Amino acid sequence: MNAQSPLLRIERLSKSYGDVEALRDLSLDIPDNEFFALLGPSGCGKTTLMRLIAGFEMPDRGRILIDGEDVSDMPAHQRPVNMMFQSYALFPHMSVEKNIAFGLVQEGRPRKEIAARVEDMLRLVQMQGLGKRRPDQLSGGQRQRVALARALIKRPKLLLLDEPLAALDRKLRHDTQFELMQAQRETGTSFIVVTHDQDEAMVMAHRMAVMRAGEIDQIGCPRDVYENPANRHVAAFVGESNFFEAHVTQYRPGGLVARTQSGLELEAACREHPALGTRVSISVRPENMRLSVPGIFHDNGGAGEIVDHVFREGLSSWRVRLESGDVVHVRQASVEGDQSFERGARVFVSFAPERARALLR
Repeated sequence: MNAQSPLLRIERLSKSYGDVEALRDLSLDIPDNEFFALLGPSGCGKTTLMRLIAGFEMPDRGRILIDGEDVSDMPAHQRPVNMMFQSYALFPHMSVEKNIAFGLVQEGRPRKEIAARVEDMLRLVQMQGLGKRRPDQLSGGQRQRVALARALIKRPKLLLLDEPLAALDRKLRHDTQFELMQAQRETGTSFIVVTHDQDEAMVMAHRMAVMRAGEIDQIGCPRDVYENPANRHVAAFVGESNFFEAHVTQYRPGGLVARTQSGLELEAACREHPALGTRVSISVRPENMRLSVPGIFHDNGGAGEIVDHVFREGLSSWRVRLESGDVVHVRQASVEGDQSFERGARVFVSFAPERARALLR
């Protein structure tokens, strides 16, 4: 592979099922040794894209190149790709070792080579000493590791993971995220994970693509996508955000001022330079909202009343109904003025202009 060429290149890929357009003229490059996430709601096209890469479906238009080779019409079993399914699809009558070895046995590999590679995989997924057990003797997390080992033992150039953690409970999902990251680092295999869980994508991926209606809205590293969303859909889907609907009234260096229908004048950063009067959504993450005691005022906000207050994982979260009628979510570790606010308390909510984004769509 040329040093400048991506491992996976998707060129203007389209796929329809009857009148339903699942993918529309989609292009994407993924380099070698990357953990990449396809993120989006149900029906956005991410599963269709994964099936096209795997060879389970054929595109209507466009090309799929892996390591520079056009595989668009190549059968699935001939592609240097493997897939780990959400259900794990382990053979219940086979031991862990035989499940992991299955692909190599089908290829007719020498017995000694199979044994050595199975042992390597057991070590990689931290399952040493459990090779003789059957799937029904394993926990959910252990079955997930076996499925991962079976998918990696054939040394694919690209591993596709379909909602790999959906069947696990919250704590086990958290632990397994780091195990998948470690496996990707140690093998150097490019991973593409398909998920609707934005937290999962944010933790594991080097880069992510946020999809909607068969197209990609934004590609970038998780932090950039979170802090600089391309549009309202990305801001709403990746994490949580407060939105103020407003019209542009003036410009300031690096941003603009917009007025809401209720009369709030809000300043925010903006990627583009829309015409005066253009409707925008001002997006502010809950952790970027400031909560103040009455009498401590700031620009860029308004007074209101606390509707709800919860404490979770070291942070306080409030829902505040502003006098403008907007209901916003504020999340922070401490309150300016060192007060403890409960439901019904009067407060002032504001945000720094550089921590907000004016989005055009």
